[in-house]
Amino acid sequence: MFWKFDLHTTSHIDQLLDREDVTLRELMEEEDVLQECKAQNRRLLLFLSQDHCMQELVSLITEEPPADLEEKTRFKFPNIACELLISDMTVINDKLGGDESLLEKLYSFLERDPPLNPLLASFFSKTIGNLIARKTEQVISFLRKKHSFISLVLNHIDASAMMDLLLRLISCVEPAPLRQEVLNWLNEERLIQRLTELMHTGRDEERQSNASQTLCDIIRLSRDQANQMPEATEPDPLLVVLESEENVAQLLKSMFEGEKTEASIVNGTQVLLTLLESRRSGLEGLMELYSQGCERSYTVSGSILRAIEPHLKDFQQLLLDPPKKSAILTTVGVLEQPLGNARLHVARLVASLLQSSDHSICQELCRLNTMDLLLDLFFKYTWNNFLHFQVELCVASILNHSAHAGLQTPALQNHEENSSMFMSLYVLQLFQQCRLVQRILDAWEENDKIQAAGGTRRGNMGHLTRIANTVVQNLEKGQVQSQINNLIKELPEDCRGRWESFVGETLRETNRKNTVDLVSTHNLHSSSEDDDLESPFPNDLSIQQAFSDYQIQQMTANFVDQFGFNDEEFSEHDENINATFDRIAEINFNIDANAAAFEACYKERIQQFDDCEEEEDIWEDKAINYATQVKSRSRFSLQISGIRCAGWNVNMNVSPGWTASFSEAGDGSSWGSAPEQASEKKGDTVWATFTEFQPFYTRACLEMSDPYV
Repeated sequence: MFWKFDLHTTSHIDQLLDREDVTLRELMEEEDVLQECKAQNRRLLLFLSQDHCMQELVSLITEEPPADLEEKTRFKFPNIACELLISDMTVINDKLGGDESLLEKLYSFLERDPPLNPLLASFFSKTIGNLIARKTEQVISFLRKKHSFISLVLNHIDASAMMDLLLRLISCVEPAPLRQEVLNWLNEERLIQRLTELMHTGRDEERQSNASQTLCDIIRLSRDQANQMPEATEPDPLLVVLESEENVAQLLKSMFEGEKTEASIVNGTQVLLTLLESRRSGLEGLMELYSQGCERSYTVSGSILRAIEPHLKDFQQLLLDPPKKSAILTTVGVLEQPLGNARLHVARLVASLLQSSDHSICQELCRLNTMDLLLDLFFKYTWNNFLHFQVELCVASILNHSAHAGLQTPALQNHEENSSMFMSLYVLQLFQQCRLVQRILDAWEENDKIQAAGGTRRGNMGHLTRIANTVVQNLEKGQVQSQINNLIKELPEDCRGRWESFVGETLRETNRKNTVDLVSTHNLHSSSEDDDLESPFPNDLSIQQAFSDYQIQQMTANFVDQFGFNDEEFSEHDENINATFDRIAEINFNIDANAAAFEACYKERIQQFDDCEEEEDIWEDKAINYATQVKSRSRFSLQISGIRCAGWNVNMNVSPGWTASFSEAGDGSSWGSAPEQASEKKGDTVWATFTEFQPFYTRACLEMSDPYV
């Protein structure tokens, strides 16, 4: 019926374009201007690509709108202009990338004094970024002619949009030879060194943060692209500079020179952590790194470690004397001296350095006794799980040092004996100087006292459990198994006894509780009405489970095969219809539960459906008569005693031999049959066959197998 109406609607934009004096602003007022542009409305695209329209669009995204406009509409047209310019329409890209006057107008935005308007900066970055991807050669050629381009971008690095622009230059240039030219050009402009200089403590924090993030992203992008293009003949010059010992040393100098600020420490450490990244994985993945010894996707450069080693004492001092922070109010009270982001990042750095398995680095950390200091912080700041996880990583890396020997640096692989000596030395320090076992026991007992007095469980107990499990696992296997066993034996007798009791009882019970499902799915009902029903066997779950197993045993994937009809078996006058029901004899009704309990459970389950006596009979006004033939059916022998349902007395006897008897309830026939047709008795059992009213028979089978039908 829809063909009676003309549903085709003509866009109002086409009507506007029919006018000779239509303006760009009028078109941008239309709600569907972007939709029409992306739908490649030819007339609209030709209009937008005119010189005066392109000039106006570029002006909108580079010039501040009048300040007297309402705030919510002030940037409406600049936003629409940006979306039109980056709509990825070939005619617009060709016009913008091929017209140098338009590129000059765009570039002039960088020549303004900082700070830039963040919205306009984002519009500019999007537009230039789109041109870099679509009109690469023209735009790169234009930018390389501008000798001040990198300086201007870094001058506005406090705007995150400038950071995005730099990353687009590195990641969006194709093909590979042209990308290599761009990387060489950026390296000639000393991009990495100039970003590193912005990390100095005296710089603005926003600039430091964006410079740090840019360096981290360049490292990851360069490594990812190097992995994707292993056939590349030339190395990435930016990555080479980033990993050089000179550049890392300059970064550390910027962090520690002058007054130490938290922003400088945190931002600089983030760059170091990115340089030390072996694989980018989740928290559980980091723990599996130690337990499984999986290969690194990237080997840490020795030059990075050599540059960090002389400054380990400076990081150690930060743990002792961090930048001052005022007290803060937490949910567990006032924290007079917070841990701080600086110390947390130092802990992250120590964990990453221990992952490197570098002999010199780890030996220096051992000499400084850094692990003992981290354990002090672990037990002092009981609610800082970020710190707890890093300390756990440190302990795991020391104890599982041998598990990832393949992850060692090339220099360390050539000195296996030194590595073994170092490992023994650090394990010895962990158990003797750091008193790891005693600290675990003391902290656990103190927590038990707090909880016994009604207090709250300490926040580091989960990580303490995992540290204890790591110790136990290395007691049972691993290259340091014998050494740890000897160190445990050297403990004072009372401490050794406490440890053995803790491992055999407390820790084992804690692990058992940690593996218990928080929510049990057993005996969940599908209807909310069942919530009001109380079972007479609330504590005997075995009987309930046995009955549930009985109920569902025949409701399996082959249920249709058991009770259905094959095409060759079914016909209107088929005398073989009873053959299908012969399969019922194959059902296993045996259960192991007590017969009386099983019967009572069955009654309790089926009672909610037996409302024949309480509610009005819905068949009362309808005359429905069925004639029955009563004859023995030996192959179907299910006997259920004491259950009355749908007008039948059903007797059930739980015994190895199952028989089913169905006797009519009351004095009259439940099926309205004549007395002479009712039954043919065999002792006290009435046998019924259902060959003449197959639908009810099938229904009865379903109801008996599942009372919820």
